[in-house]
Amino acid sequence: MKKIIATILVSALPLFGHAAYPLDKVDIDLRDKAAMQDGLKTFVNYCLGCHGMKFQRYERVATDLGISEEDMMENIVFTDAKIGDHMRTSMTDDQAKKWFGVVPPDLTMVARVRGADWLYTYLRTFYADPSRPLGANNKVFDNVGMPNVLVALQGNQVIDCKQVPLIENGKKVFDPLTGSPITEESCDELVIEKGTGSMSEQEFDETVKNLVTFLEYSANPVKLKSQRIGTYVLLFLAVFFVFAYLLKREYWKDVK
Repeated sequence: MKKIIATILVSALPLFGHAAYPLDKVDIDLRDKAAMQDGLKTFVNYCLGCHGMKFQRYERVATDLGISEEDMMENIVFTDAKIGDHMRTSMTDDQAKKWFGVVPPDLTMVARVRGADWLYTYLRTFYADPSRPLGANNKVFDNVGMPNVLVALQGNQVIDCKQVPLIENGKKVFDPLTGSPITEESCDELVIEKGTGSMSEQEFDETVKNLVTFLEYSANPVKLKSQRIGTYVLLFLAVFFVFAYLLKREYWKDVK
């Protein structure tokens, strides 16, 4: 039993470590089909090469997002897959292990596992790190094994280090001899090198938001339908309660 508890605690440590970085809030609207269509385009062009969606079908996506079968096959499906096939990556597991050391995870349910805020922040906080095998690291997921696939859109993002006052117990620390404040190096701010990306910061943030919207939809394609049904059920129960209460009062009015 102790071994099981220890294993669970060790497995959970990376989650606590990643949660230390503050997440940016993102407002997801699953009724915005244009946003999901743009997110689908980004996913196919930049993610599907390594990450599949083995529980999602091209046909279901086309129907839900208002895309015709012809447009889906012509502009989204770049392999020999058929409209009814699952959205699988063309990269084999053996190729993935050879190139990356591990098989990239399936992304069908990633929005349920990680959450929209986590995904939105994660995709925007890659930065250049020559010490990493693929040349990139991430503020949300330290020592990530994934390359920055969106670097051409966002631009080359680097950590900007600067000298800041040393704070101890909420107060600045001063040199006892000179009286000047003691500084330390802070490397928290991310800066995009000018002219290295094809999008502005606002355009890139919107592109990432649309991608996260598509991933949020894929994690639960029936979410809006479930919410509508839930509303109808609550309304029915409210009306039924009124009639049930009136019926109960009628039966018990003579029982004193």
